[in-house]
Amino acid sequence: MSAGNHGSTPAAWTLVVLITLGVIVSTVGLVMGSWLAFWVGVGIVALGGIVGGVMKSAGLGKPRQHA
Repeated sequence: MSAGNHGSTPAAWTLVVLITLGVIVSTVGLVMGSWLAFWVGVGIVALGGIVGGVMKSAGLGKPRQHA
């Protein structure tokens, strides 16, 4: 097992920050009864997944381990 970087890459951090922000926005929207804010938060979560994947494809993520 290698020590690796434990996912500490720009792609991973961007993914985590956007998903965390989206969950916060969705939660606040749900508590306030604002369906618009809730769905905006859901959109931010989806955007986080897309941006993280694109950044990983661009070489900003952890490289794959070859067997």
